[in-house]
Amino acid sequence: MTLHRRSLLTLGAVALGGAPLAAPRLARAQAPWPDRPLRLVVPFPAGSTPDLLGRLLAPHYSSALGQPCVVDNRAGAGGNIGTDMVAKATDGHTFGLTINGPLATAKALYPSLPYDPQKDLAPVSWLARAGQVLVVHPELPVRSFQDFVEHARKQPGMLTYGSVGAGSGGHLAMVDIASRTGIQLEHVPYRGFPQAVLDLVAGRISAVILTVAGILPQIREEKVRALAVTSEQRLPLLPQVPTLIESGLSGATSYAWNALVAPSSMPAAHVERLAAEARAALAQPSVRQAMDTAGFEIIGSGPRELAAWVAEETARWGGMIERLGIRADG
Repeated sequence: MTLHRRSLLTLGAVALGGAPLAAPRLARAQAPWPDRPLRLVVPFPAGSTPDLLGRLLAPHYSSALGQPCVVDNRAGAGGNIGTDMVAKATDGHTFGLTINGPLATAKALYPSLPYDPQKDLAPVSWLARAGQVLVVHPELPVRSFQDFVEHARKQPGMLTYGSVGAGSGGHLAMVDIASRTGIQLEHVPYRGFPQAVLDLVAGRISAVILTVAGILPQIREEKVRALAVTSEQRLPLLPQVPTLIESGLSGATSYAWNALVAPSSMPAAHVERLAAEARAALAQPSVRQAMDTAGFEIIGSGPRELAAWVAEETARWGGMIERLGIRADG
């Protein structure tokens, strides 16, 4: 896997030049940091999973680094507005907590994206990931993923599925499944998953793919039926539901995930410190419990692992978007 040259330089280069410049650069590297409050930009609203995770991490950063760490919610454009703020920050104390879209698919979805995820952002830490679940209305005459595929084949284009818009994780996961199985499904975009879930329960759409926490109550109350999960292994919150792999479909594994990023101008030593403290925070039992409840698997990687993961996800999903000509709604 080849990492972008700029990312490699951001992550690994040590700022040591020739003899005339070595002394002042070394002095800057050894200056106390942080020397003012940290701003953790979350490009999604309060109550969202990134916001939950950000508010779990912020107290640890405040304690470990000796400066307040303030969560700053800057929602809009699928996370692109807040992520752009991080990319353009120059104060050396701003970083961000974002998701798949702004890092791996936004560049392909938005031709006029105001930042370049590879050039303008430094990977910090791949924090966590969550497998998704394919659920259908209980009156749909299917009991398994194989049934769903066969039913869809008999009614090309008649089954509908909801997502939070073209290019969203749920939309791309279903497009991937449809392309691998040769079925035709009708996409119905929504402004948010609560509306999609309401319509699924009411029988106005046939299916949805989303993270488990967003649909678990309805599954337990049998208002919807879970057919398969998109993770490599069965999910602890839904141990009875098989994976797509177990259901006979390989290669369609997908995850919702969260990551920390910083401006590409942030010194590598500061990026590494943010990553190390993220790992320390994620190791706390209270944080682990909260993430388990939300259906997320903790990763806690370093910058290089995140850079590799983003490159892999960009090649896969960004490539699909470009190949199919998908564009963001509105």
